[in-house]
Amino acid sequence: MSKHARIAWAGAVHHAIEQDGRLELQTPAFKGRLLSFDEVVWLPPLVDTPPHRPRTVLALAINYADHAKELAFKPPEEPLAFAKGAGSLIGHDGFTVRPAGVQNMHYECELVVVIGREARHVKQQDAYDFVRGYTVANDYAIRDYLENWYRPNLRVKNRDTGTPIGPWLVDAADIADPMKLALRTTVNGQLTQQGTTADMVFDVPMLIEYFSSFMTLYPGDLILTGTPDGVVDCPVGSVVVTEVEGIGALRNTIVGN
Repeated sequence: MSKHARIAWAGAVHHAIEQDGRLELQTPAFKGRLLSFDEVVWLPPLVDTPPHRPRTVLALAINYADHAKELAFKPPEEPLAFAKGAGSLIGHDGFTVRPAGVQNMHYECELVVVIGREARHVKQQDAYDFVRGYTVANDYAIRDYLENWYRPNLRVKNRDTGTPIGPWLVDAADIADPMKLALRTTVNGQLTQQGTTADMVFDVPMLIEYFSSFMTLYPGDLILTGTPDGVVDCPVGSVVVTEVEGIGALRNTIVGN
């Protein structure tokens, strides 16, 4: 399995791959050098140069039937989606700010689809041909700022440091079926959320068909596919780990401002 990372080390940004529990640098000047995970600063595992820099970050609301039930809503008949800025993304082992006075800020463990090539009017049966790979996101939400459940405003989701992503980008070819992956979240080591991508209301092929029917998806664009039930408020100091089977475990710490 190929697990790709983007990290900062020795004053520069590097592409690395996982090799026997360590990071193997792929940068020509350091190719083959091995580093431990705690020697580096983890960045979102996305290429930051055209044409693979994400132009669009799309996120799904209420895309798991059990989460809809948790919120006392019926599952939507059409994807409930919103856009996020790439500036909200941070890497593995990063710090997310919880604003002072907030009463309900919770994690959302999500499978992320990374688009591999330009997609327009894609049919579901062809959708996986347009996927470069998968990663993990923790799409924090601040419920205090929510205008209503169906229209999250910018302050709820599109916040600096509000969307940890990573640690790995796993090649699509290494994931046999992205619709049969377990998801789990722990807060300070305690299991608080678990589910499976099989419970998505709208699966990955349908989402690609839906979005590409009215907008062009470009290499590097992201689709955050929603979260199952089990979200809980997380105070300052919480260490949150969101994990998707076969993709990786994304660790994040909540800090005050």
